[in-house]
Amino acid sequence: MIESLITDLAYIMVLGTIVTLLFKRIKQPVVLGYIVAGFLASPNFEPLPSLANADNIDFWAEIGIVVLLFTLGLEFSFKKLMSCGGSAIVTAMIVIIGMMSTGFCIGHLLGFSNINSIFLGGMISMQSTTIILKALSDLGLRHRLFAPRVFGVLIVEDLFAVLLMVILSSVAVNNSVQGSELLLSVAKLIFFLVVWFVVGTYILPTFLNAVRRYLNDETLLVLSMGLCLGMAVTAVYCGFSLALGAFVMGSILAGTSYAERIEHVVGPVKNLFGAVFFISVGMMVNPTVIIEYWRPILLLSGAVIVGGLFFGTSGMLLTGQPLKIALQSGFTLTQIGEFSFIIATLGTSLGVLDSSMYPIIVAVSVITTFTTPYFIKFADPTYGFVARNLPKRWQFLIDRYSTSAATESESKRVWQAVMRRYTWRILLYGILLTAITLISRLYIDPLLGTLISGVWGRIISCIVTIGMMSPFLLALTYHSSRRSERQLLIQNNARAEVPLVVMALFRLLLCTGFVVYVIGSYFGFSIGITIGVALFTLAFIFVSRRVHHRLVRLESRFLDNLNERELRRSGSKNNLVSNMHLAFGTVGYDCPFVGDRLCISNVGRKFGVNIASIQRGGAVIPVPGGNQRLFPGDVVGVIGTEDDISRFMARLEQGAESSAAEGKTEDVRLTSITLSPSSPLPGKTLQEADLRNERHALVVALQRGGAFISLAPAEAFREGDVVWLVAQPSVARDLA
Repeated sequence: MIESLITDLAYIMVLGTIVTLLFKRIKQPVVLGYIVAGFLASPNFEPLPSLANADNIDFWAEIGIVVLLFTLGLEFSFKKLMSCGGSAIVTAMIVIIGMMSTGFCIGHLLGFSNINSIFLGGMISMQSTTIILKALSDLGLRHRLFAPRVFGVLIVEDLFAVLLMVILSSVAVNNSVQGSELLLSVAKLIFFLVVWFVVGTYILPTFLNAVRRYLNDETLLVLSMGLCLGMAVTAVYCGFSLALGAFVMGSILAGTSYAERIEHVVGPVKNLFGAVFFISVGMMVNPTVIIEYWRPILLLSGAVIVGGLFFGTSGMLLTGQPLKIALQSGFTLTQIGEFSFIIATLGTSLGVLDSSMYPIIVAVSVITTFTTPYFIKFADPTYGFVARNLPKRWQFLIDRYSTSAATESESKRVWQAVMRRYTWRILLYGILLTAITLISRLYIDPLLGTLISGVWGRIISCIVTIGMMSPFLLALTYHSSRRSERQLLIQNNARAEVPLVVMALFRLLLCTGFVVYVIGSYFGFSIGITIGVALFTLAFIFVSRRVHHRLVRLESRFLDNLNERELRRSGSKNNLVSNMHLAFGTVGYDCPFVGDRLCISNVGRKFGVNIASIQRGGAVIPVPGGNQRLFPGDVVGVIGTEDDISRFMARLEQGAESSAAEGKTEDVRLTSITLSPSSPLPGKTLQEADLRNERHALVVALQRGGAFISLAPAEAFREGDVVWLVAQPSVARDLA
């Protein structure tokens, strides 16, 4: 058994090496090489010997799925999801729903059952993060303006893919779509994710920082894989899959400052087991099936390409992106990859997937992976053709729509921030309070019941439960908006006070409802309502002031841990100002202006860009002056058009090594502010304000009356102007 296992593993590793070297030489994705190697090692290719026992590879492939999902989780973080914005989220949902509907219809057209059609829709709705990142890197397009939008869509799709795996498992087990069972599975998943996400975010960053001095690469690898496998087992215990647990642990660690280092040490493990997984996928390729089903393969390949292009472009246009960015994004989302294989593996393991489905979806993935780079390169010529032939009225409507979406009012942005914070807080604390209630009913009540019987046992259980819930109940009562935000909203619209009051009342009612439910479950709801309201009122009046400071610190610790990775990096949020955006690059050792002062290198005149920030080690220099120098390893934020940035990055990153800058810093970002009556800027000229030296801020554009005006030194700011600037968020708030 052991000898055959080692023999099979050695055989596929050697064969995989030979094939991937060939694929690298002809500049094709390595993933395709692994799939071809798997086909060559399978019984379906007779000229070469096949494996002694294919079950051995299936075992390693299962580990490969776990490690692959863990590393995908490391690339995902809640902070990244929030920074994606509505454009990425809405576009991703349009693509997923559109492609799932297309796949389901094609499945029925091809004569597949309902279950197989549902799985087919899920498989063709997941674009490949790995293939897209590799294609954009090879083509030198990762700094283009559309790239962050595509990355945002991929992040949302990865998260939805995990949810989809749970839904498909439920559908497969019941052999039908049952609304109540499906809703229960989704609710259970959300509960599991939030509880473990909160627990992990509180504990893991603190633990990692405490043992920082002992974490060499070897120890960090052992710890990371231990956490990954431990969470995978926990997920199975809770009724989910190993892959889900691995993804959850990866996403928890993604928010820590160790994420890049963990990715580095886990990389060889991922490469090894990931290769085995993709080779096992290739072993499922059956030429006889492909020849028999060549029409469905071509039909599905066309559906993936046309559907990704159409739904991706439409989603971007509907969310206010310019036509060029929308087309570039749509042409990038034209393939399927690793999650499609994982979903196919799930259906096969559950015994609900038709035997021909796996080789069909593998063939579709091979075709669309091969065509991806060509479609990405074809996006710009297509845009040129469409722009020349699009009716002027349509072009005008698209431009006006995208401009209005990019220059939304300050009040609208504040409302969006407040509502996001409000929804997140209710969801987070609501699930935590529900978890405490369940833990009390399942464990604390039986334990106390064996020690103290009768009414006193119920009283003590009730007190313990409410005591554990009290910090979160009180935290839920506090405002989800800052005082400055409330003042701005009420100042711009006096009626804004009404929804703020309604939001506060809803929080109070929700907290009271939890207290009433707990007391009522022990003593009846009439007593629960009376005592619950009284206790909550007294606690809010006499206790809340004392614990408010501690709760704020507790919440701050959670948010710091949650955003630790992003707080240790320079700003990463890109916003649209005309055709300009903010991008980041690492200074390479072969950069031609390493060591030169900025005023001597004169990158602004040579490349048409402005240096917005320099991050060196743990320090950030926002809007550096002309005497600052660039050194290898510096993370430089630049603002300019995508063409200028691409030219500049090609020189800046010559000889660069992948490195992550660390140090808790505040984001330096491109943002806009609307000058209020209390702003210090109205009445001052650009020269008098001297924002570069006084505030370390760089004014990029000035918008007045819906139009951009020239930035002359003698131009005076006016109340109501929309000022686009590069600055730290705290500086932008002070200037608004």
